[in-house]
Amino acid sequence: MSEGNKNTIYIVGIGPGGKESMTIEADNVLKSADVIVGYETYLALVKDTYPNAEYISTPMRKERERCILAYEAAKTGRSVAMICSGDAGIYGMASLMYEELGNRDEGEFELRVIAGVTAAISGAAILGAPIGHDFCVISLSDLLTPWEVIIKRLRAAAEGDFVIVLYNPSSHKRTDYLNKVTGLLSEYMEPDRICGIANLIGREGQNRKFCKLSELKDAGADMFSTVFIGSSTTKIINGNMVTPRGYK
Repeated sequence: MSEGNKNTIYIVGIGPGGKESMTIEADNVLKSADVIVGYETYLALVKDTYPNAEYISTPMRKERERCILAYEAAKTGRSVAMICSGDAGIYGMASLMYEELGNRDEGEFELRVIAGVTAAISGAAILGAPIGHDFCVISLSDLLTPWEVIIKRLRAAAEGDFVIVLYNPSSHKRTDYLNKVTGLLSEYMEPDRICGIANLIGREGQNRKFCKLSELKDAGADMFSTVFIGSSTTKIINGNMVTPRGYK
């Protein structure tokens, strides 16, 4: 997994978590990896599938330390894969790995990003076809993004009549965020705007539910949920959430 004299690190999106939802390229990279680095929850999803690798983890909010460990492992000449859920370039570790690359000797390392299936795509497949037209993805986590910026982006998305996909809609510390968002979006959308929630995507207990915008705050979304708020054209067809592309 090295290229010339460079130590190559693969940054791999593992999709929702099961091997069947990974890309073939991601599976091939992990089969060849001597070391797999990642958040402990994500490592637990792949350990049984790739038992021969050494696993290195750090807790949540220790992402930079995780990157450093990956670079240190690559220095030993072993093949290294940094894994993320979904796609590594969408709220994942790819950007931080590139930032850390800038702190190292030029030419010592080569990074390769292996695309994965993000929750906007895998969740949409569970619900039907809710992102058949223009859509945007917004995370409600304000750990790294100021809440004022999140609000600004939500307003812009609502004014643009995008389908809005919400990541990290709720947590133990952010129990009222989805309620706040519902109140904000109700300024731009009718109360019966169609919404969908995909829960535990690709994992045991996977399920879906549909509701109106006015019901969304009480729909039970959590950190294992991805929320879809339809555009003005989104509808329910045969029990599925669909945003028409516009074909006639």
